[in-house]
Amino acid sequence: MNILQLDSSVLGDNSVSRNLTAAVVADLVAANPSATVVRHDLDKDAPAHLSGHLLPVLGGPKDGLDAVQQAELDRTEAWLAELLAADVIVIGAPAYNFGMPTQLKSWFDRIAQAGRTFAYTANGPVGLTQGKRAIVVSSRGGVRANAEALDMHELHIDTLLRFIGVADVTYVRAHGLAMGPEAREASLAAARSQVAALNDAAERVAA
Repeated sequence: MNILQLDSSVLGDNSVSRNLTAAVVADLVAANPSATVVRHDLDKDAPAHLSGHLLPVLGGPKDGLDAVQQAELDRTEAWLAELLAADVIVIGAPAYNFGMPTQLKSWFDRIAQAGRTFAYTANGPVGLTQGKRAIVVSSRGGVRANAEALDMHELHIDTLLRFIGVADVTYVRAHGLAMGPEAREASLAAARSQVAALNDAAERVAA
């Protein structure tokens, strides 16, 4: 099993999403001792945001790239290879101002490439990274307006994952973290229970 772990919180060791992604990955490795883990801290090694200068990284001729463009192309190609090789993608996704962290969005901007991770067809877009599972750790200070539906930052991530072909998406939620000590502890306990329920993740992927 190949596991790709992406952390994007800016809170370091104080991050709830980081602690939960670590627990998810630890359980996956415990169930699959031969598993390989590739981890990226997108806060410490944040991808550059897209700009006109970086457009050649995502398409077009690759001749005549300057040093910055070549470095970003090399990193983008490495990220694409890691994604395509992954069986399970574990994403730490705190909600910042109703959206995902910009560094996580920048990662998606790099790997969402026509002809590489999705294709446009006569019947609409088709994801090319099928057969993978994603586990999204969703953390936020408040709670969802509709407890039965994806909230805004989850919906964006969910849409992007399914667009590239990742249809098996599970959410571990730690919400209400800023609503007082009792709400925080209850949320953390619920999230830990959700992580414990994922112990069969490796078997589901292998099957």
